[in-house]
Amino acid sequence: MSKDPTPAARAARVLLSGATGFVGRYLRPALEGAGYQVRCATRRPQEAAQSDPSGEWVHFDLERPETLGPALSGCDSAVFLVHSMGQGREDYPERERAGALAFRAAAEAEGLRRVVYLGGVAPQGKPSKHLQSRIDTGALLRGGALSTLELRAAMVIGEGSSSWQIVSDLARRLPAMLLPAWLRNHSWPLGIDDVVAGILIALQREGAESAWYEIPGPERISHADLLRRVAQLLGKRPMLLSIPVLSPRLSSYWIGLVTRADLSLARELVEGLRSDLDPSGPALWDLAPDYARQSLEDAVQRALADAETPAPPGPERKAGLVALGQRFALGAAR
Repeated sequence: MSKDPTPAARAARVLLSGATGFVGRYLRPALEGAGYQVRCATRRPQEAAQSDPSGEWVHFDLERPETLGPALSGCDSAVFLVHSMGQGREDYPERERAGALAFRAAAEAEGLRRVVYLGGVAPQGKPSKHLQSRIDTGALLRGGALSTLELRAAMVIGEGSSSWQIVSDLARRLPAMLLPAWLRNHSWPLGIDDVVAGILIALQREGAESAWYEIPGPERISHADLLRRVAQLLGKRPMLLSIPVLSPRLSSYWIGLVTRADLSLARELVEGLRSDLDPSGPALWDLAPDYARQSLEDAVQRALADAETPAPPGPERKAGLVALGQRFALGAAR
């Protein structure tokens, strides 16, 4: 791998960490549509290359810092999508902090212009272990010399999102739903297409200072009302039973039984819903006032359609994501 690519090639090359994950799979076509040369980073590059020979796959493992510099070499920017929750280890916050510091050091050494990190919303109350780790990771990445933009999102609606999987499974499978008090809390869920657009906006934002931005969806909604809305769009009419006491921890057990979510992952996600997840800082959308976010219904319908496609996004969805990327084409006047 060349250490001295031409300036033009470097300016268009972005490292996509977590390229095989949920967000990475949807983001890659849009990056390519915008004119980026996408270097796909994963812990298992040979396996990924066999599955998708069209990608430029590189070895990237935050627990093996020696892999980071070669993966970042020659890149102008990077999208940081890696997290350790859900891997069955309780020490994931420590691992995420160590990984963020290793990545920051490698990105600074390689002289990247910009890093975009997808994090989580800071709750009104005390953050859960999961949300605190996301906030800490963003602060560490922004704390270096490299220009880093942290995007704070609530639930991402899309096939492959763990939190969305819980909601859609509950809406599909339960003839009756228990509605504990914490389901009355609110957030601003957004579709995966809007997350993709937000990352493209952040990659091209002018200025060198680091910052964080909220990327809220278009509608504030309680978790209970979101369940009702999804059930209605599925043609379901479950009986909804309000109960005065059912802690997030106890709730995670019946969620683990009813949905495809891993029990430990469900517990972490539900713990993050103890408080409202409202935006508390500047909105990224103010940087792109002409961009119109998807409605909640459109995002849900698109996610439900993707669930019927083997290995989403399918060809038609990829074409749509390429078109979305073209709206943010490099060098285009906006």
